[in-house]
Amino acid sequence: MARIGLLSISDGRDYVQRDVREHVTRAAQELAAMLVEAGHEVVTAPEHVESNVLATSQARHLADQHVDLTIFHHSVWTFPHFTMLAAEATPGPILMVANIDPQFPGMVGMLAGGGALDQIGRVHARAWGDLHDPATRSRILSQVRAGAAVQGLRGSTFGRIGGRPMGMYTATANTDQWMKTFGVDVEEIDQWEIVRRAENADASLVKQGRLWLEQHSAGVHYDGDRLTPELLERQIRSYYAMKELIAEWNLDFSGIKGQPELTANFCTMDIAEAFLNDPYDWEGPKQTHVTATEADMDGALTMQLLKLLTGDPVLFADVRHYHQDKDVWDLCNSGQHATWYAARSDDPLENLGKVNFLPEVFYFPAGGASVQHLAAPGDLTFARLTRADGAYRMHVMRGSFETYGAETDERMMRASTWEWPHAFARLQAPAEEFLTRFGSNHIHAVPGDHVADLRAVCDQLGIRYDGFGDAA
Repeated sequence: MARIGLLSISDGRDYVQRDVREHVTRAAQELAAMLVEAGHEVVTAPEHVESNVLATSQARHLADQHVDLTIFHHSVWTFPHFTMLAAEATPGPILMVANIDPQFPGMVGMLAGGGALDQIGRVHARAWGDLHDPATRSRILSQVRAGAAVQGLRGSTFGRIGGRPMGMYTATANTDQWMKTFGVDVEEIDQWEIVRRAENADASLVKQGRLWLEQHSAGVHYDGDRLTPELLERQIRSYYAMKELIAEWNLDFSGIKGQPELTANFCTMDIAEAFLNDPYDWEGPKQTHVTATEADMDGALTMQLLKLLTGDPVLFADVRHYHQDKDVWDLCNSGQHATWYAARSDDPLENLGKVNFLPEVFYFPAGGASVQHLAAPGDLTFARLTRADGAYRMHVMRGSFETYGAETDERMMRASTWEWPHAFARLQAPAEEFLTRFGSNHIHAVPGDHVADLRAVCDQLGIRYDGFGDAA
């Protein structure tokens, strides 16, 4: 849900105001009703902007309400300097909305005010048309959702557990740039904190977690070496250690380095990462907490934006393999996929019934359980924040997850690392384009079509939108 400021801008002539005031009020009420119906909160400025003084005072009033986005509503001809003064008093994203009506030329006022904002470089978005037209509603609501996501980032804290993993430049970012561009702070926390705190986890809750996984999953496949009940409980203890760190440091989203220190000497973080990203655990429903493996900062930031846009758990994966015969990618990374993706069900047990907990492979000598499943079919939006010559851009593309029957799925999973979670993705972008331009080994996704919302996010953040295939 977004908190939206609604500012009705009007004509500056008193003799015109008398004739249009009722229309301006009615038009604003219709817009507010549409936004409320869509699930958002609307804060309406007490007075119409009918003078330069009101342009500043009413915009400041809305700014004091800490709205996510401010709509400058043009339902009649408006004096452009009112727009300029209101923008000067508005700290967050601006959406200019206009009707198209020959009797009440709000479109003309939007164009005049918008052109003035362009001249001073003030970023804003525009939407126009009949509110009953789905295209008009879509333009408005995309900007509203983007505003909520962008403002949701600002003032948040990312917990970076560990440092740079295995020399990965794409997993690290400049904290100054994060604060300037996204308004996000970074709290550096040593991985020793997970080891230290894991020993203090509540033994009864840890046992409850182990029994829940044993009872409700497709299988916990102990081998007496890489996966034992003791190692599984150590992973569950690590999950509780992370929950403690999140609460103590007020972390909004996180990343865990893992390799090689924890994966070689303690246990993998697969259980912790999967269930932090899930909307449930053995204690019941909970809020998701975006957690990126390999402490991937730009990966976690992408995931947090997608979460704020959609509310859904967000996928994290390596672009592991390309099945050229099917034009399908195997998105696969140790333990990172939330178990929710196994069936994308509101019932945790339906998801868990498709999840196997398998002994870790040779990459991780400390052992533990790998959270293995195959993502359920469906349409998704894929995204990734990357940097080119130091400047942020967002790669965006549409695609879908597919499955092909048990025998083929098994064969394709075994072509890479069978024990890890997999998602077979058909991307709406040619493989040549993807491999030539994509700027990371990690990719992220959420169900549904969110391309327009991500365009709006990029505009509001002042970063480059970089679409692939049909999302270009």
